[in-house]
Amino acid sequence: MYWKTGEPNIRAVRDVVDELRARGYFPRVVFDANVGYLLIGRYQHNKALSSQLDLPVNRVSVVPKGTPADPYILRSARGYGGQVVSRDQFRDWAEAHPEIAEPGHLIKGGYRNGKLWLDLETEAVA
Repeated sequence: MYWKTGEPNIRAVRDVVDELRARGYFPRVVFDANVGYLLIGRYQHNKALSSQLDLPVNRVSVVPKGTPADPYILRSARGYGGQVVSRDQFRDWAEAHPEIAEPGHLIKGGYRNGKLWLDLETEAVA
């Protein structure tokens, strides 16, 4: 959410979702409970966020208040056999999720000269 300008911006998330879909991936997005407050000053649930991201509602999650999103993200990726797009290294969760040390499991990204980049070496395998 912070990649584009350093401020919370749903457009940055949408750009990542669009890029992943263009590469053949089926992205899921997990947000902390405070996402709505950061974006518009009030709570937003997964349905409101899914419409902004043009994703099915079942592929957008907002974790409950007081629950850290990190373990939910990592469990979800494990359950779906997916990768995680984030700048976070998830060091606090490495013992419970050793897969984060595997090459290609954590995908970094950001913007360079206004253009999104993702550290993905290949397209999704169908």
